[in-house]
Amino acid sequence: MLIDRGQIETLIPHANPMCLLDGVIHWDETRIRCVSQSHRDERNPLRNRGRLNTICSLEYAAQAMAVHGGLAGTFDRRSKSGYLVAVRNLRCHTERIDTLTGDLVVDAERLLGDERRVVYGFSVRSGEKDLLTGRAVVVLEAGRE
Repeated sequence: MLIDRGQIETLIPHANPMCLLDGVIHWDETRIRCVSQSHRDERNPLRNRGRLNTICSLEYAAQAMAVHGGLAGTFDRRSKSGYLVAVRNLRCHTERIDTLTGDLVVDAERLLGDERRVVYGFSVRSGEKDLLTGRAVVVLEAGRE
C-alpha cells in the first residue's frame, strides 16, 4: 500500500472513525485507487439501524477525490478545501454494502477542472461487482490570505 489511513487523515478533514478509507494503492496526476474495509465495521458512522446502504459509498468516493486533490496538488495555498456540489449519472447497483465480505475498491478520475472547480468520475466496487458509479462536481474554496 502506498499510503495508509494515518497519512490519509493528514490530507482530508476527517479523522477516525469518519475517515473511511484504509489506504491508497495507486495514484497519478489524474487517477486514484483506494481500498477500504470499514463497510464491515459495526461502528461505521454511516450505518443507520445497523445497515449501510450503497448510497453511503458516495462518501467513500468523495474522500478518495479529496485525497487525490491533496496528493496531486489541487488543494494548494489558494484552495484549501472542496465541497461536493453536484452528482450526475449516479447509479447504485446493489442495495447494501455492509453485507459484502470483500474489500471496497474506490476509483476516482479527474476529468477536468481548474482552480475553482473539478469534475471527477468515480466508481466503488467489491471484487468484480460494481456497487456505485457516477460523476461529481467539486467546488474548491479559496484559501484565506
